[in-house]
Amino acid sequence: MNAIKTHSLRLFLTMMVIMTSGLTSGCSSTFEPWVKPYERDNLADPIMSMNRNPVSMSYTHHAFQAREGARGAEGGAGGGCGCN
Repeated sequence: MNAIKTHSLRLFLTMMVIMTSGLTSGCSSTFEPWVKPYERDNLADPIMSMNRNPVSMSYTHHAFQAREGARGAEGGAGGGCGCN
């Protein structure tokens, strides 16, 4: 019975050491950034924007905020009276 407890404790400690070493090895900074500094201009291109017409999207956001009563939640400008 004592041998079983010793074996279980040894197995538990071994698993804890393996898990701890696996979790702490993820903190190392061996990975390079996914986007290189010279590639960032490709991502800043206007074609990468989610909205094709910013004026239309601004109006859509304004109508959404007025309808939902969430004025300013998305950074919309204007007063609370609806007369902007």
